Parts: sequence; structure tokens; C-alpha cells
Amino acid sequence: MLIEVIEGVKPAGTLEKSPEHLALSAKAQALLNNINNVLVGQSKAARLAVIALIAGGHVIIEDVPGVGKTLLAKSLALSIMGTFKRIQCTPDLLPSDVSGVSVFEQKEGIFKFMPGPIFTNILLTDEINRATPRTQSSLLEAMEERQVTTDGITRKLPQLFFVLATQNPIEQQGTFPLPEAQLDRFMIALSLGYPKPDEEALILAKTLSEDTFTAQPILTTEEVEMAQLAARKVFVHETLIKYIIAVVNTTRQHPSIVLGVSPRGSQLLLRAAQAAAFIAGRNYVTPEDIKEIAPSVLGHRIVPKVKAKRISHADLIQSVLDSVAVPG
Repeated sequence: MLIEVIEGVKPAGTLEKSPEHLALSAKAQALLNNINNVLVGQSKAARLAVIALIAGGHVIIEDVPGVGKTLLAKSLALSIMGTFKRIQCTPDLLPSDVSGVSVFEQKEGIFKFMPGPIFTNILLTDEINRATPRTQSSLLEAMEERQVTTDGITRKLPQLFFVLATQNPIEQQGTFPLPEAQLDRFMIALSLGYPKPDEEALILAKTLSEDTFTAQPILTTEEVEMAQLAARKVFVHETLIKYIIAVVNTTRQHPSIVLGVSPRGSQLLLRAAQAAAFIAGRNYVTPEDIKEIAPSVLGHRIVPKVKAKRISHADLIQSVLDSVAVPG
């Protein structure tokens, strides 16, 4: 029914998938399969991470130690033939340790800029909540505008720049919770959770057989950039745009939510829905694409009231989705 509605609005033939679209979509699916071969039992988390990559966003992974947060980040990075840097966040980490610093060259008599690890394609910031707010803020400009300003000079980051951050929610000593402005820069927030018994058995079997937990290179950075451009061209019917607006507006009026989703949240939900459709091999968005990813895209952008603190943010977004009529 949805396809018929869309085709009734769009000129005939505009929904036909080009060979390039099909090839890039297949590459994105191969990337997802590659990560699933390494990360057992975390297909949903892997899918969300790939959606964020294709949509041009960033990911924060919050979970207890030992469930595969860093493995997911490294597997995604190794699947792409680009540069990969890792920052182990600590309370004494300085902003210059992230962005870089100017060093005086005595021979030449000038200051020479030494780029920090942020000048890369894939950046893993491990335990980001261990860094001070000052250091955390050094990522804000980079994540939003793909550039870094140091010593009054603005330097562009690579066209493909993707941040994967991890944090441990149960360790409070020596940590600095991310402020809302920082969280809002992440397109998707996800958690892995413990594997099921049969999935954990597969993990142990891979361990006994000394099977590698290393992903293989699948895509070049150029192919990722082409996939990102193709995903932005995925068709979104105007009724689905109104649906996104209705969902976001409901969070701003919900009795259990103090602070609702910002316009940036609705923009990122739209981009993520396009990427989800693209990975699925479609060139149009369905309501299911939006409903699937909305809790992960919008959950960390809301501030619940004190009485609703025991309800997870994702469950609050799910209650919002249940209260908004889905387009037919």
C-alpha cells in the first residue's frame, strides 16, 4: 500500500533502483554481515552502528564491561579500508591530546602543527565519560562540523569522519557524565546487553578453536562516501515527514518528559531512516524504518521527569510511538 501511495505522488520510474544503488546497498549489507561474523549475538547493535555510519552520524555505546563494546567499534573500523585511531580517555587527557598541538621547530624557526588522533576516518573514544568536560568539548566542533579549530586556525577533517564512543554506566568514580549538548551530537545511542546462552556458547567455541575475532576489510572510504550520498537520495514520502514531526512534538508535550527532542533529533531520525531503508535494499522509507530506530535515535535526547526516572528512555520513546498514529 505504501509503495502505491508513493508511486502515485512521484513521477513514474523514479523509484526504480539503479545498478549503482543496488551495488552500494549490497556492499553495506556485506559490511553488516562482516561485523556479525565477529560479534556473535549482537546483530541489532551492529545494524544500528552501520546505519549511523551510512547516515553520516556518530554512535555512543553504553554498557557494562566485557560485552563487546570495543570489539564492535574495532570490527566496524577494520571493515573499512581507512585510517583508525583510538583514544583511551582518562581524567588527565587534555584537549590538545585529541585535536593536536603546535610545536616550535628550531631549525625552521616556525610553529608546526602536529595533528592529533582526531584527524582520522574512524575514531574510537574508549570510556569517554572518564575524560573531563573540557576534553569532551573538544569533540563537539569535530562531530558537528567536521573541522577542528586550534590556535585560531580551522582545519578540515577527512570527508569520512565517524566517532564511536563507549562508556561504562556502572562505574561512577573518576567519571564525568556527558552533558545533553554532547549527547545530542551522537546520532544513535545503543547498548549490547548480555548474550543468550546459545550465543555465549558460540563465543566460547570460537575462543577454544582460536578462531579470530578480527573483521576483514570490506569497503574503501570512497565506497562508504558513495553509500552515504546514495542513502541521502532515498525517497521519503511527505506523510512520513509529518509522522516524524508528530513523534518529535509528542516528546515535547509528554507528561513524563521535561525536555523533548530538538530539531536536530528529527533531522537525524530522518537521515537514519533513509540509511535503514538503503541497507535493506530499498530506495524509499517505510514507517517500520522509523519505528525501528526511533528509540535509539531519540532516547538519549530526552530528559524524563523525576517520577519517570525508573523508566528507560527507550521505553519512553516507545510509549510516544504507541500514541502516534502510523501512516497507512
